[in-house]
Amino acid sequence: MSEPPDQRLFFLLQRAAHQLRTAADRRCLAAAGVTTAQLGALYAVRDTPGATQGELARTLGLGEPAVTALARRLTTAGLVARNPHPREHRAVALELTDAGEAALTAAQPEVDRFNAELRGLLGDDGFGRTAAALHRLADWDA
Repeated sequence: MSEPPDQRLFFLLQRAAHQLRTAADRRCLAAAGVTTAQLGALYAVRDTPGATQGELARTLGLGEPAVTALARRLTTAGLVARNPHPREHRAVALELTDAGEAALTAAQPEVDRFNAELRGLLGDDGFGRTAAALHRLADWDA
């Protein structure tokens, strides 16, 4: 008789997240020169031009100090521009640069391949159910 599968969900989620992040980082760095954390920030800035760092932190589910460092790295790399915010004198508005847009374009085929591999691993139904469950977990107010 075989042992039942491991049911320690939090542990399994951490292991899976580490495995996925490591593989995706390697691929995104090779394709576009950015990590998945940087890629997520670039998508968020593209989707909400002029967002403040506080807004970006809320979108990414990160603390403001982490986003300050991330925004600094993206600015130094020339992927994001920091401009004076039109209404909040102490805030900056984040805008995607042409280089940031090029990084997103370069990464997209690898993101699509990665998702296709996950869909193949989980099946179409499993992929959709997993995505829905992860959305619920990400929004859970425990």
